[in-house]
Amino acid sequence: MPQYLLSVHMVDDAPLPSQEEIQQAYKDVDAFNAELQAHDVWVFAGGLQPPTTASVVTAHPDEVLVTDGPFVEAKEHLGGFWVITAPDRDAAVDWARRASAACRQPVEVRPFQDDETVDEVDS
Repeated sequence: MPQYLLSVHMVDDAPLPSQEEIQQAYKDVDAFNAELQAHDVWVFAGGLQPPTTASVVTAHPDEVLVTDGPFVEAKEHLGGFWVITAPDRDAAVDWARRASAACRQPVEVRPFQDDETVDEVDS
């Protein structure tokens, strides 16, 4: 069954929710995670630390350069993700709708490459 990345996008300048809203979102995400697991579509998930904790590694033929901070300086950043299995894009989008409601952030859906996709790109 195809795998999909459901990525949570955060906006740096967005108003901060109240502590109650944050706690409720955590509870809703926990319930969503349990639902994914109960339906056997869960593969992996995780929240991410802020972009300021990132390091970018660039390998060159004669050296490896490591720089602090995010690769792209932007107001939006990746805040977390789920990897799920779903029979098709429509099913993945439905799970993303529930994910977005739980975490209260936009969620992007992207399929992972498979052998057929890689073959199409190589052709």
